[in-house]
Amino acid sequence: MSLRKVLLSEDVVSLAQILLGATITTHLDGITTSGIITETEAYKAPDDKGSHAYGNKRTKRTETLFAEAGTSYVYLCYGIHHLFNIVTGPKDVAHAVLIRAIEPSQGKDQMWVRRAIKSKGYNLTNGPGKLSKALGINKSHNAIDLLSIRSPISISLPKQHIPHKEIIASPRVGIAYAAECAHWPWRFRIKDNSWTSLPHDVKYDN
Repeated sequence: MSLRKVLLSEDVVSLAQILLGATITTHLDGITTSGIITETEAYKAPDDKGSHAYGNKRTKRTETLFAEAGTSYVYLCYGIHHLFNIVTGPKDVAHAVLIRAIEPSQGKDQMWVRRAIKSKGYNLTNGPGKLSKALGINKSHNAIDLLSIRSPISISLPKQHIPHKEIIASPRVGIAYAAECAHWPWRFRIKDNSWTSLPHDVKYDN
């Protein structure tokens, strides 16, 4: 089955788990970098208060979420970090999977150059803003077809899916505003993989 057909599923929660172990690759300015997806979060409009398209809200920014499966959704968070999402589901169904962390597999030295920090180790790509910068992804890469052979960013599924017992499910990070939806266990990580983000435990008061 083609990746596009896989991403057309309306079950974005399952897709967020299927994408664990997949490879994301960028070809930018003659430089190739890639990594294995180790952490994801699912967002499902219109009922998910954590989604930018909650209530099927359509704005200039959120319109990308209503595009075809396999489209990139890149936005600027806190005016600093570019966050990379993969739009899923049929056209006009605003579901998306946020890529929260990757394990570098190609072009690691170039990733450090892009990150422009002295520290080494997991800090390179163990967070959504970090991985975007390491891979060279920014807002100019919003609304592109990730499944086109001409795309500067591509996704390929693993030969074997990560077994369910090797996946940790927990509440999503930083969405206290989402009320009861903040508690939904829609953040997924590969168990015992050090290339995942902090905090490991997320709790909300509401």
